[in-house]
Amino acid sequence: MKLGDIFPNFEAETTDGPITFHEWLGDSWGILFSHPADFTPVCTTELARAATLHPEFAKRKVKLIALSCDAVSTHKSWIKDIKAYGNLPHEGNFPFPIIDDVSRKLAVDLNMLDPDEKSKDGLPLTCRAVFVIDPRKKLRASILYPASSGRNFDEILRLVDSLQLTDRHQVATPADWKNGFKCVIQPTVSDEDAKNVYNYDFDTYPLPSNKGYLRMVRQPE
Repeated sequence: MKLGDIFPNFEAETTDGPITFHEWLGDSWGILFSHPADFTPVCTTELARAATLHPEFAKRKVKLIALSCDAVSTHKSWIKDIKAYGNLPHEGNFPFPIIDDVSRKLAVDLNMLDPDEKSKDGLPLTCRAVFVIDPRKKLRASILYPASSGRNFDEILRLVDSLQLTDRHQVATPADWKNGFKCVIQPTVSDEDAKNVYNYDFDTYPLPSNKGYLRMVRQPE
């Protein structure tokens, strides 16, 4: 898949019951993230962190859904460990579904296998894929981590903030940007238009090229 492609619609069994992905997503943003296996240490820490941050994703109208190459019955048992590690409430539902991909069909279809990492049975493990999908069902961002490296879910949340902000305004976010920091005015916006939009309240950084393309502005929201 390329950025901007419509994300595949698929049917799957999950810990919340059967879903059809596009119907489950509805008019929300979505993040699908994959895991090599249940009852593995890095995956347990990741799912606990994602569950802890679930309210922050929900505030941004983002639905989370995980995938692991094990069965729903195993997922449900594993969730107890995840809750214990993350100091999450033991009672009640887990905040997002986990997909049953024991057949590895989705892992293959979505090209999520890590050829260098093998299970004890010699099968390639699912890499730590992250797919960010917008309400139009378009793939907006993808990140692939090897099975041995856990993800930074604060960074994934930051990425969502950037995508949603730049959808609403003609800005881009610079290196190490965080919510509330200055943004970059996109090169497609002329100085004259920028003056009208931002009431002259932006800075053009002096550079040796004298091209005046690096313009910083306060975050529009």
